[in-house]
Amino acid sequence: MTAHEPHGQQDTADGRQDADWRLFKGDGRAKTITFPEAPPWRRFGGDADGETGTSHRNRPYLIGSQEADVVNAALLLRRPLLVTGHPGTGKSSLAYAVAHELSLGPVLHWPVNSRTTLQDALYRYDAIGRLRETNMSREPHGGDGSTPLDPGIGSYVRLGPLGTALVASESPRVLLVDELDKGDVDLPNDLLNVFEEGEFEIPELARLPEEQSSVRVMTADSGKWTAVDRGRVRCSEFPVVIITSNGERDFPPAFLRRCVRLDLPEPDENRLRAIISAHLDPKGNSEAHGTPEIDDLMRAFLARRARGELATDQLLNAVFLRRGGVELDADGLLDAVLHRLARTL
Repeated sequence: MTAHEPHGQQDTADGRQDADWRLFKGDGRAKTITFPEAPPWRRFGGDADGETGTSHRNRPYLIGSQEADVVNAALLLRRPLLVTGHPGTGKSSLAYAVAHELSLGPVLHWPVNSRTTLQDALYRYDAIGRLRETNMSREPHGGDGSTPLDPGIGSYVRLGPLGTALVASESPRVLLVDELDKGDVDLPNDLLNVFEEGEFEIPELARLPEEQSSVRVMTADSGKWTAVDRGRVRCSEFPVVIITSNGERDFPPAFLRRCVRLDLPEPDENRLRAIISAHLDPKGNSEAHGTPEIDDLMRAFLARRARGELATDQLLNAVFLRRGGVELDADGLLDAVLHRLARTL
């Protein structure tokens, strides 16, 4: 028994685990167990730069040559890349693949929802915290009558992911704008000027006197600061902007005109088998090209996907469980793993 196997679970002769795969028995009896190793895409931890753990940077990414050419066109044109496709087609992962392959550093992630505003992505100013510290600096502090030092306005300004992406640097940063179609209907139009000009202003800093023309502010990168001159942030290299959309809403023509569009198709059977191999057999010892279990799961996945929306990672989950000795056909487990993501009429 390895250190990663729960009590009572052992490998069989063919490398699979036996039927005692259940950690939770539902019998009300407390027990001490050791969790088995998680799927590669659900391993957390690692350093601050995401070199280990579940970072997208370390996940294999497969893309066709035609799709790769569209990505390259966006890179050469310095235009945002608008990526559409069903869940699980690799839209978000594309940003991490580009950043890794081109050595552009950690991806700046801007997840969009119905409450998201452009201001959130550019910068935030903690006016209340600034006022509180200013008042405290005017009052005696401590037994010696001294006053605390004012840390300065820069300590209350933090750039968001888009604002950080526009900071001048030798090489562009990768900005992932995730699920833009979930945002407010006016958000794409709000982005137009920033994307065209490659700059924005922080009014709270622009109003400072000349002797405070350069202010150091926090960035979206943990523990890192940058200088802002006269309240204006302007890029030297336009960032690599990858915008994802699930196609829930159309975008304005003016916005679409400024983007290069990439529609990621659902992977066919050959691509699915290659994805399984890349994630679960990175050294090439793949079972994805012929075992009966994989073939059965592939047929079930493709049949269910034809009737409704499924994501590729659902197939990966099923394969991982089956290779761990889990009988997915029993007790509705297959239905739980390969459940449809959207109803069809």
